[in-house]
This record gives sequence, C-alpha cells and structure tokens, in this order.
Amino acid sequence: MAKVHELLATKGAAIHAIGPDEPVLAAIQAMSDHGIGALLVMRGPELLGIVSERDYARKVILRGRSSAETPVWEIMSQPVVTVTPDTSVATCMMLMTERRIRHLPVVDSGRVVGVLSIGDLVRSVIEEQEREIAELQRYIAG
Repeated sequence: MAKVHELLATKGAAIHAIGPDEPVLAAIQAMSDHGIGALLVMRGPELLGIVSERDYARKVILRGRSSAETPVWEIMSQPVVTVTPDTSVATCMMLMTERRIRHLPVVDSGRVVGVLSIGDLVRSVIEEQEREIAELQRYIAG
C-alpha cells in the first residue's frame, strides 16, 4: 500500500492556512476560493488546529453566531490528528474512520508539509486496485 509521501508527490503539497484571530467569514471565503473543506489554523509555522465546514455549521450556524465577529480559534478543532510522510494510506484511512475526520495534516520534523483529504486516500486506493486488476488480467490472459 502507498505511503503518504507518494500521495503528496503526485497531489502536490499545497497548504491552505489561516491565522487563529481571523474571522470565521475569512476562513469560509478561503475554503470557497480554493474549493476545499478545511483550513489549517497556524501561527507562523506552528499548527494550532484545523477549521472545517463542519465546524462552521455546528459551532457558528447552529448556535446563531456571527461569521464576521467570531474568530477562528473559537471554533477550530484541536488537538489535530497528524501523520508523517512514511505513514501508510491504510493507517490514514483507519485514523480518519476511527476519529471521524476528513483531513490529515502531514508533519515532518515538526513542520507541516501537506494535507490529505479522505478523497485523496480513496483515489489512491482505487488507483491501486485498478493496477492490481490490470496485472491479474494480464497474468490470466498471458
């Protein structure tokens, strides 16, 4: 099974983050602009939390709070579950399933080097299965 560093090599290691004191409205706008469902909450290189559309729905909308007046730190999820570049895709999927999360920051030597979504992992598993099926078909036909 593939490792996280292999996924990042093909996906890219773009990191979308926001500061903890920024308004939630800015976080939601950034997620919309980038077509993503979560942002890392960082102060400089330090990972403080993660804020997702789910956090917004549950901690702002359902509580009648103001997106423009609520700072990100008040709704971010923490502590953040992270993985390393050497973590397997299977381990990432297990973590996401057990913790009911959809995004995993990748940390190497204390530095955030990428983020994986559940979609990235599912895509990787499907591609690996397709390769295995093609190999089996060649073997059987051969």
